[in-house]
Amino acid sequence: MTESQAARPANPRRRQARGERRIQQLLDAAASVFCRTGYTSASTNAIAREAGVSPGTLYQFFPNKEAIAVELGDRLTRQMRDAHGVAFTEENAVLPLGEMLDVVLDPMIEFNCANPVFLTLICSSDTPGAVADEHEALAAALQTRVEELIGTCAPALPLERRARIATMGFALFKAGLELILSHEGEDREAYITELKSCLYGYLAPAIGTEAAPVRH
Repeated sequence: MTESQAARPANPRRRQARGERRIQQLLDAAASVFCRTGYTSASTNAIAREAGVSPGTLYQFFPNKEAIAVELGDRLTRQMRDAHGVAFTEENAVLPLGEMLDVVLDPMIEFNCANPVFLTLICSSDTPGAVADEHEALAAALQTRVEELIGTCAPALPLERRARIATMGFALFKAGLELILSHEGEDREAYITELKSCLYGYLAPAIGTEAAPVRH
């Protein structure tokens, strides 16, 4: 190795990639700890132990538990936006009600089952404000998309009724989701079916069950 090679700093991209892997390792550990103990009871020491690193290593990347939760919440919110972007499309809005519920709900349920910490964070009483604010913005965007979907299916419904239906639909979905996440295997699948049946029964009288006319 020449003197110039020895003096050359390590590849910055490689350092960045290692740093990103370590951050993801810490976030995955935090997700496990938050789900197991709740956000309030979690500690940076517990997160470091879960990740298999020293507390000092954790503090190189995050100053405290709140910073970890904010970064985790930010990443999950972006993933959730991608999930609802796949679900709430014009093509899905004109499907028959049963099919529409499948294609809209399945990505949302799949995301939450893969990331149960998302619901843990947003339901915690002392979740950092940045996480709560991002979730409120996401919920508002989802509410708007659902109201638009209802308007496509039943354009004669007044805007106020669309908003109420969307709000009630979200409440039913959240209640069902908590049951889904608390079960596994066949029981989880059974609760998914029950949730879809519940939403079908609620929405059918308001927006109908047949495919909506395609707008040109």
